[in-house]
Amino acid sequence: MDKQQLRKEIRAEKRAMPPAKKELQSQQVMARVEQLPAFNSASVVLLYWSMDDEVATHSFVDRWYRSKTLLLPCVDGDLLRLRQYTGATCMQAGPQFGIGEPTGKEYTELQRIDLIVVPGVAFDRECNRMGRGRGFYDRLLSTTERAIKIGVGFDFQLLDTIPTEAHDIRMNFVVTPREIISRK
Repeated sequence: MDKQQLRKEIRAEKRAMPPAKKELQSQQVMARVEQLPAFNSASVVLLYWSMDDEVATHSFVDRWYRSKTLLLPCVDGDLLRLRQYTGATCMQAGPQFGIGEPTGKEYTELQRIDLIVVPGVAFDRECNRMGRGRGFYDRLLSTTERAIKIGVGFDFQLLDTIPTEAHDIRMNFVVTPREIISRK
């Protein structure tokens, strides 16, 4: 199956998921992330401010920003710029997609990022990730080699294999409500 067809099928599954189930499974995924030693030892963490069709992160971000330096991406053309989350009052709708983005100074010390939690359309058992197709995360992740990368998704987003390309960045872990897969 090609990437466009796979994106279409996953999008349909996401739309069919009842909101209560999505919230419960999001909590399960993020609880698994919290159990990972890599998360517990990380002090600078890049997360994402979830859209309606992604594993929900808002309450997770609010719970952890006081004890870790939490960064969120801001879309700037074809790039993701990073800013620190300092509480709900720092958020505004981003100009490009309307996704919540923190205001404030850009965080540029990418080598200091210990861990990155990454959304995706689909993942596979080799920890490959397929995004929405614009390459935002692949460009950013290629500059953060030291950071542990954790892909998060719902169970139906974890497949045996997905189509990959040379520029696709693999995750160190993929976390779903039922499983934690680590890269071999």
